Amino acid sequence: MHNKFEEKTLKTEQIFQGKVVHLQVDDVLLPNGEVSKREVIKHPGAVAVIAITPEKKIVLVEQYRKPLEKSILEIPAGKLELGEQPEVTAIRELEEETGYTTEKLEFVTSFYTSPGFADELLYVYFTDQLSPVKEEKKLDDDEFVELFELTLEEAEKFVLEEKIHDVKTVYALLFLKDKLSWNNRP
Repeated sequence: MHNKFEEKTLKTEQIFQGKVVHLQVDDVLLPNGEVSKREVIKHPGAVAVIAITPEKKIVLVEQYRKPLEKSILEIPAGKLELGEQPEVTAIRELEEETGYTTEKLEFVTSFYTSPGFADELLYVYFTDQLSPVKEEKKLDDDEFVELFELTLEEAEKFVLEEKIHDVKTVYALLFLKDKLSWNNRP
């Protein structure tokens, strides 16, 4: 793809510098010569792990999400730390949030979570080689999660009930459904 619709940045105003995100407002030159404003959230990136237990259950965590004003079930995920490789973040988040670890992590894909206003790139990994951590890892001080292990069928039901209601987890379920159908082909 080429940038025939590129919007050239004329000016950037930093509005907020937070712990997780930064907000800026850009004045941009549109392809038609007009000028417009774009509100942009800068994010360091994140990882998510599609983790399957030996019993073929999907590892999920329940977490309260303030922007939604509700708890939802999600695959384990977390923010990249400055200079940290995504694979390292994936293992760290898996261990902290679930009590599991793995020595076999397979890269699945990466995608932008909300390209209309944010630059967050999410890296997705898969593992079905879980083992309990030897030493319990500590969650962030402001993080509270509960572990769930569901079958694919149970998880699909939770999507319909909006207990699973985020794109990375819905993507994970589609990935698993496709992976299972390919593995069961003659």
